Amino acid sequence: MAWPSTIRVWLKRDSGQYWPSVYQTMPNSCSCMSFNPETRRLSVGMDTGSILEFILAEDYNKMTPARTYHAHQGRVMVVLFVLEMEWVLSTGQDKNFTWHCSESGQQLGTYRTAACVSGLQFDVETRHAFVGDQSGQVTILKLEQDSCSMVTTFKGHTGNVMALCWDPGQRVLFSGSSDHSIIMWDIGGRKGTAIELQGHNDKVQGLCYASHTRQLISCSSDGSIVIWNMDVTRQETPEWLDSDSCQKCEQPFFWNFKQMWDSKKIGLRQHHCRKCGQAVCGKCSSKRSTIPIMGFEFEVRVCDSCHESITEEDRAPTASFHDSKHSIVHIHYEATTGNLLTSGTDKVIKLWDMTPVVS
Repeated sequence: MAWPSTIRVWLKRDSGQYWPSVYQTMPNSCSCMSFNPETRRLSVGMDTGSILEFILAEDYNKMTPARTYHAHQGRVMVVLFVLEMEWVLSTGQDKNFTWHCSESGQQLGTYRTAACVSGLQFDVETRHAFVGDQSGQVTILKLEQDSCSMVTTFKGHTGNVMALCWDPGQRVLFSGSSDHSIIMWDIGGRKGTAIELQGHNDKVQGLCYASHTRQLISCSSDGSIVIWNMDVTRQETPEWLDSDSCQKCEQPFFWNFKQMWDSKKIGLRQHHCRKCGQAVCGKCSSKRSTIPIMGFEFEVRVCDSCHESITEEDRAPTASFHDSKHSIVHIHYEATTGNLLTSGTDKVIKLWDMTPVVS
C-alpha cells in the first residue's frame, strides 16, 4: 500500500528484484488492508470508512474490483477477512466493530467499543474476536451469524493497545502497547496467567508469532525488531505490595508522618523490587539486573537480597535484538518462506530473511 491513494502489487522477477505488476489508483487514502492468498481476495480499508474488495488474477498482474462495504463513519482502523466463516471483520474510528458477509455483502452485526480499536484477531474454532483498544483494554467477543456477546475484558497495559497476535495452537494472545510492553495472555489455560515482556524502548507497532518454532516477533516505532523465545518456562511479574515503610530496613516512607515523628527520621521515597514486588527504599534497592525469565530483558530495579539470588544462568537472555533502521508502522511474517516484511514512516518496505534467527 503506497501513500496516499495507490495500491501496488510487487512481484519478484528472475533477477531477484521486486517490481510492481499492478498500480491501482484508489478514490481516497487507504488506511489498512488484509490479503487472503487462497482466494486472492484483497480487502482495503479506507479513510472514508468504506472497505473496498478486489480479486487478484492468478498471475498477480491484474486486480478486479469485487465489492464495497460501507462499514464505518470514520477511518477504518483494522480489516480482517475470515475465509472459514466468509466474514469481513473491521474496526473504525467511529468506535464500532462490525462484521459483514463476504458472499452477500450484508452487514451481519455491529458492537460499540469503549474506545477506538487498533488491534483485532479472530479464533475460528470458538468464534471469538479479540479487540484491543486505545484505553489499553482487550475485549473478547463471541460472534454468531447475526449477534454478538461480550465474554470478558482484561487490562494490563497503561497505554494504547497497538497490536494483537493470536496463536490458536497454544491458545495464547499477545498484545503490544504504546507503553512499550508486550503481554502474553494465556487464554487456553483458564488460570488468568499474564506474562509481561519488556524489551522495547518505544511503542510496539506489530506482533507476529512463528508457531513452528514458538518464537514471537515484535517491532517498535524506533525500528527495533525483537525475537522472543517463547519455548521457555516464564514467570509472572509479582504484584507490587503496599507498605508505609521499607519492607527491608523498616525506614518510613515520606507520607508516614507518625513513624517519621516517632523515630525522628526523614521519610524516604518508595520503590518496588521487580522480582519480589516488595516496597523498598532506594538504599535497599540500589542494584539493577536483567530478569529474562520474567520478561525483563533490560536491567531493572531489584532489592539487594533478590540481586544476590539471581544467578548468571538466570540472566541468560531469552530474546535477540535487531535494528531495522526505519520507524516501523506495520509488519507481516510469512512462515512458509521465513520472510518478514516491515513498512515504515519513511515509505520504505523492507523484506528480511528471518531463517537465521527464527529456526
